[in-house]
Amino acid sequence: MRKNVKRTAAFSIATALTLGLAACGSSTANTAATNTAATEAASQGSEAAAETVKSENPASGEVKTIQVAHTNYYKPYDFQTPDGGSDGYEVAVLKAVDELLPQYEFQFTPTTDDDLLVGVESGKYDVGTKGVWWTEARSKTYVFPKNYIGASVIGILFRAEDKDKYTDLEAFAKDGGKLVPIAPQNAQYNIVENFNKNHPDSQIKLEASDAFQVSDAYQWVTEGRYDAYFEIRTSYEANIVADDGEYHDYVDKLSYVPYEGIPTWPLFNRNNQELADAYDGAIEKLKADGTLSKLSKQYFGYDLFELVPKGYQKGDQL
Repeated sequence: MRKNVKRTAAFSIATALTLGLAACGSSTANTAATNTAATEAASQGSEAAAETVKSENPASGEVKTIQVAHTNYYKPYDFQTPDGGSDGYEVAVLKAVDELLPQYEFQFTPTTDDDLLVGVESGKYDVGTKGVWWTEARSKTYVFPKNYIGASVIGILFRAEDKDKYTDLEAFAKDGGKLVPIAPQNAQYNIVENFNKNHPDSQIKLEASDAFQVSDAYQWVTEGRYDAYFEIRTSYEANIVADDGEYHDYVDKLSYVPYEGIPTWPLFNRNNQELADAYDGAIEKLKADGTLSKLSKQYFGYDLFELVPKGYQKGDQL
């Protein structure tokens, strides 16, 4: 029997929401009042869906424990709280998924990237989440569900004086701006390549380069050596926008504009297709009732799903 662990969807989802931190590494971005409002709204929106799924899947037999691993440092996606607990947007979504699946009981473990990847592959963990992008190579090792859990927003960082000129990536390309080189093995390299394929009349000059320190990129753009740096939004906000960001000194010198949301996925062990299918059913209900949007706004300050290309399907080029 599930005993008292699962109680009601409203209580548990509210708890998951209340534990959320503010958007993208800047804990001062949201107020307690905002978190409370998001909590109440998500709780009300999810309760009906939870009861529907439970009525369709009445508890029968023993509840199966599912081991869920998540990275312990990647705010606001997944992280370990000071008391050793689990928090973050993807964690909160999986807790909401758990509420809709009475046949399962999720147990969360904060861990390292390597332990998560090896652990899910070996079966130590049933599922792992770390803001991962889909790749064909990864799909041969793990089960990717049909539905993504969130998104990683990418865009360009440029000098503040150019904010009226570089309103989006297309404007940057048409202006002939010079982009900081990207390592070919970096997924962002492929994204710029695909942009060029889809915009034959406004190409971005793409230079290949070995890895370098992010501080170098910030300095190169500021000095005018390059005009923009292809950057993940959460990194920009954590490093530069946040008052305690390591490179906050650049906050008045650099600006940022998002380009696209790259879907992020939970990884399932190869033997857990049934669990992945159950996740898909739950995540579709959470998207339909607005829970995913509310959690996204709570943890990031904006709706991740609005930045993913419409009609995106697993495996599509971005």
